[in-house]
Amino acid sequence: MKTVQHIIATKSRDIYAVTGDTPVFDALKILMEKNISALMIIEHGLLSGIFTERDYARKVILLGKSSKSALIKEVMTANPITIQSGDSIDHCMSLMTDKHIRHLPVVSGEQVISMLSIGDIVKFIIEDQKQIISHLESYIHQ
Repeated sequence: MKTVQHIIATKSRDIYAVTGDTPVFDALKILMEKNISALMIIEHGLLSGIFTERDYARKVILLGKSSKSALIKEVMTANPITIQSGDSIDHCMSLMTDKHIRHLPVVSGEQVISMLSIGDIVKFIIEDQKQIISHLESYIHQ
């Protein structure tokens, strides 16, 4: 069974996070600079929320707030759903599908160790299937 750890092993170890007092505009700049679509909100070493492009669209733009004056803590998704490195890829896909989310912070105890996006999972599944097909083709041609 493939687990979150298999994906983490192939990813960069960078963790992109801000605090709740960060202006939304500054968080948007980080999203753009890093070419990502979600940031974790970490306060005193603990995960307190997640801020995504979806949060920006629904809680800032559509409500007429200013990204320069609104703070992340006003628009973030608090207490996000998390996963652990031993969780299965199937479990992650089920969570994302059932909860309509695209990002899952990975924690060990209370410490954030990574974040998986739907893109990370799909990319991993495709690569894994390519390897399986290659092995089967090799087996057939023996």
